[in-house]
Amino acid sequence: MEKMRAVVKVRAEPNGTEFSEVPVPDFGPNDVLIKINVISICGTDVHIFNWDDWAKNRIKPPLVYGHEFAGEVVKIGSNVRSVKVGDFVSGECHIACGHCFNCRTGLSHICQNMRIFGVDMDGAFGEYISIPESNVWHNDPSLPPELCSVQDPLGNAVHTTFSTDFVGREVAVVGIGPIGAMCVAILKTCGASKIFAIEKNNYRAKLAKEVGAHYVLNPVTDNIPEIVSNETGGKGVDVVLETAGTAGAVQLGLNILRLGGKISLLGVYPTPFEIDFSKDVVFKYATIQGINGRLMYETWYRMAGLYRIPEFRERISRIITHRYKFEQFFEAMEKMRSGECGKVVMYM
Repeated sequence: MEKMRAVVKVRAEPNGTEFSEVPVPDFGPNDVLIKINVISICGTDVHIFNWDDWAKNRIKPPLVYGHEFAGEVVKIGSNVRSVKVGDFVSGECHIACGHCFNCRTGLSHICQNMRIFGVDMDGAFGEYISIPESNVWHNDPSLPPELCSVQDPLGNAVHTTFSTDFVGREVAVVGIGPIGAMCVAILKTCGASKIFAIEKNNYRAKLAKEVGAHYVLNPVTDNIPEIVSNETGGKGVDVVLETAGTAGAVQLGLNILRLGGKISLLGVYPTPFEIDFSKDVVFKYATIQGINGRLMYETWYRMAGLYRIPEFRERISRIITHRYKFEQFFEAMEKMRSGECGKVVMYM
């Protein structure tokens, strides 16, 4: 049996990750086998590495984790028709069942039977990955592989941003991790009138400025409600995109949102928290939108269109701040865990 080198969560404990020799993935008649060229590290991978409460309740070691990649198709199943050997591809990591109520009514991104590669099944932190033909995305061959490897988080940012009416509007992005920075890049490219980036990490605050934020505010040292009120004629922002995943970020977003505004929530919160719904939602006539993953596959087509814009490609390239060899996985993971980075990618 042919073997490959992979990063495997081998033990149910903090760290508990090793380089291992594992079998090259099997692939069925509806699957394709892809040789990985570039992979990037997601916040989900950090959760698995750290073995936090979410990981303890979801992950079943041993697991090859990772789900953000770009690579070349090397084998195809007997039923595969839309993909051929040699194609330059990435993959949508959410594998929908295709037959539940949500899948049959245009909501396959929240399939009731969803499986995620790199979470529920082996993923991309290896030399090869096998995925269903339906999850393959054909990349523009002219794009740098590293830009193609970050389409999963970019898709989250695209889905979040385009869930709102942001063109010509005043928008706040609360939390400038890689996805928050991508939201800023989209807003700048596509015509938000004022972009407020809110982030306490100095490295990431600087990154927000580099990719297009008009105002970069620190929630620890700045009086953000006062500044936003002054810069928006007293009304507050039209749109809030919350990507921090903290109760404080949601509350701040609601505080600076104008009457009748919309807040889209992508953050995942470690514990439940309280909101004064009467004051901050009902009487404010606010709209709250939860965001999960990417629209399959509308978001991917929109990303492809954005990548045709040179300025946008340049902004996303800036968000990829650190590049490593696959053999440097542990160094790359430590950089990601430090928060002193944007997107971290690894080359095979």
